[in-house]
Amino acid sequence: MKKLQLLCIGLLSVSTIYGQDISDALRYSQDNIQGTARFRALSGAFGALGGDMSAVSINPAGSAVFSQSHASFSVGNAELNNDTRYFNGTGSTNDSNFDLTQGGASFVFKNTSSSPWRKFTVGVAYDRTNNFDDSWFAVGTNTNSEVLVDNNNFFIAPGNSIGAYFAEYANGLRLDEISAFPNETLDQAYQNIGTDLGFVHQQAFLGYESFILEPEVNSDDNTSYIANMEQGNFNHDYTYRSTGYNGKIAVNLAAQYGDNLYLGVNLNSHFIDYDRSTLLFESNNNVGSIVSDVEFENNLSTRGSGFSFQLGGILKLTNEFRVGLTYDSPTWYTIEEETSQFLGTAGDDGAPFNVNINPQVINIYPSYRLQTPSRFTGSAAYVFGTKGLISFDYSTKNYGATKFRPDRDFTGLNADISDILTTAATYRLGGEYKHKQFSFRGGYRFEESPYVDGVTVGDLNGFSLGFGYNFGNTRLDITYDQWKRTDQTPLYNIGLIDAATIDRQNSNITLTLGFNI
Repeated sequence: MKKLQLLCIGLLSVSTIYGQDISDALRYSQDNIQGTARFRALSGAFGALGGDMSAVSINPAGSAVFSQSHASFSVGNAELNNDTRYFNGTGSTNDSNFDLTQGGASFVFKNTSSSPWRKFTVGVAYDRTNNFDDSWFAVGTNTNSEVLVDNNNFFIAPGNSIGAYFAEYANGLRLDEISAFPNETLDQAYQNIGTDLGFVHQQAFLGYESFILEPEVNSDDNTSYIANMEQGNFNHDYTYRSTGYNGKIAVNLAAQYGDNLYLGVNLNSHFIDYDRSTLLFESNNNVGSIVSDVEFENNLSTRGSGFSFQLGGILKLTNEFRVGLTYDSPTWYTIEEETSQFLGTAGDDGAPFNVNINPQVINIYPSYRLQTPSRFTGSAAYVFGTKGLISFDYSTKNYGATKFRPDRDFTGLNADISDILTTAATYRLGGEYKHKQFSFRGGYRFEESPYVDGVTVGDLNGFSLGFGYNFGNTRLDITYDQWKRTDQTPLYNIGLIDAATIDRQNSNITLTLGFNI
């Protein structure tokens, strides 16, 4: 049975207890609604159209377009291919999963009085907004040979080694705060240091007790450290794997006013289920290195819940041409996290040694809050009678406005988010042609990078093709869609920050059954 450990905040900020970073902020700020097959076939360009359960998740006024009560359920298979480049090494992974991506119903109540409010709709919809199933590996010989030195609190470590990760955490910390007492085992010390001092001291403890770090002076008040690896080349084998998803359940209220105006609101309940594991094997034969082999494993489990709302409208300017506008509020999340770690080292300091620190401790951290940015979406569509349509959506979101809360505990991180993330636009274009009971569909979307540098997470390009058949009260739709983007992902957020270049290709097949109630 693993021990449970509760880390108390005390006078420490949450950001120093566990290392939240910009990738965490971005992961829960982005959404990629899986949706119905028809919605995906038009690449999500449904803001001015409505009449689809996933369109309701984009513009809550869309349910008022239904002429009668409607329900739909969708299943899909997602396949993700990652091709990785890291120095002189390459890697390739392929993952697929099959799951329920959407389900919901909207109930239409027509007003038979003389009131201009023609009908009202009430509905509930579930949509998977992001899929976290992902895996990739980076293997290669890191030849950067950068030496990191801090003159205020002296430490030295090669920047292309995991030693730099531990050295940056240890820099400025007292030796007696990151080492085991004479009567403590390493497992006990890891737990006690985490409970009393937090995540940063735990990482420094791992580095010191595994012989990766050496104090400049062997005294309790020492705050300067040297890594027991010499400058040179380091062989890295890094594996990343994550599972989970983001989802939301929307309660929808909408109405039609007159012949041409549709208004709606969504009250959304969000949830996060995310698990991640990373494993690094590092080796070197650099002359003078005491530590030659390192194995470092990190596991993270995240659960969260949140709330947001949406306001939307659709206006028919003519029988053929219509426009839409939607405001998505920030999502206010409360998030809880647990971690576990393992560190093993081997080398020769006059005699061969092998150290394994495997505390079998689950670190349970205080919950924190995350506020994602709001979004505006403008839409336009032209409907060619019963023959087909063409639709366009434009969305903008300022990812730099993402905030960890309370702000006083994350001042530095929030400032970094504001500097590193930026406003990104999304363009979606879709079309549909109908022939008797058959519908033929296609779409294209482009999403700008949320990073100022444009490369940490690159631009996204995607296309979609779909087909549908209308049986009358029942409709069956199937869609294939694909997107591609290239990321440059650092192995760690401090120290060993060399990035793996990942070419991502995501392909989906979605099947939807829709029917009038």
